[in-house]
Amino acid sequence: MSNYHTPVLLHACIDNLNINPNGVYVDLTFGGGGHSKEILSNLGATGKLFAFDQDADAQQNAIDDQRFKLLPYNFRYLKNYLRLNGIIKVDGILGDLGVSSHQFNEASRGFSIRFDSELDMRMNQNDLLTAKEIINTYDEKRLTQLFKLYGEIDNAFKLTQLIVKARALKRIETTNELKEVIKSCTPKFEDHKYLAKVFQALRLEVNQELNALEECLSQCSDLLKPNGRLVIISYHSLEDRLVKNIIKTGNTSGVEEKDIIYGTVKKVYRNLTTKPILPSDEEIKINTRARSAKLRVAEKV
Repeated sequence: MSNYHTPVLLHACIDNLNINPNGVYVDLTFGGGGHSKEILSNLGATGKLFAFDQDADAQQNAIDDQRFKLLPYNFRYLKNYLRLNGIIKVDGILGDLGVSSHQFNEASRGFSIRFDSELDMRMNQNDLLTAKEIINTYDEKRLTQLFKLYGEIDNAFKLTQLIVKARALKRIETTNELKEVIKSCTPKFEDHKYLAKVFQALRLEVNQELNALEECLSQCSDLLKPNGRLVIISYHSLEDRLVKNIIKTGNTSGVEEKDIIYGTVKKVYRNLTTKPILPSDEEIKINTRARSAKLRVAEKV
């Protein structure tokens, strides 16, 4: 498991789930199973844990425990697959929204700027859309919007122009080919940060990550029992905004809904983290991927 992925903010997550030994819990992002194993160690004989992961590699880490079930699907289908397993309400939901170390380290997956590989970036290898298809088929306007919205890239128009011009001569197939094509608009001393934003934008689009997260968070509100806990780790501002919105207003748009009769604001969650919980310097030294993690916790009213 440690080779596959080191769980981020492990003890803070478990503490804030406030686990009832006989409760029902959900791990939205199973990965290497680090968070799931810790949840199971806090559950009694009648407790239950359901985990989701659409990545076939992660599914190889399934835990042999009668209290545990791994559902090989995207967490956007959370409610449906829990219902199929007889679960209507749960006591706690945990989600670590980061890409696993394994996905970054497996060169062939195309997630990392460190390796030369095919531009893939699919978390579910059965999906048809790849980063290569986006780079070579999206029109100029759509590509520019993608890099602006998902990468928050300032020179998105120039970046897109370079891609469109290069692909007219030859398809862009690999990560190194893409890096070479956009070299002239990549800042000299911030190349790693810039390329990470480009790759993030492509990955978010390939996997429809923000749409899936919106759908998932909306379902969490219905699934949690009163006093049930929502514990979510996000890694960039786009994810974090959705998590903050759902905690504050009960919806991902962040618009407060009022009771039609009394005019009072509907309260869905109690916010237990006014400021997010961040990893310690010590954890970041051990696991550099934890450096941008933000943990937010809410309790269902």
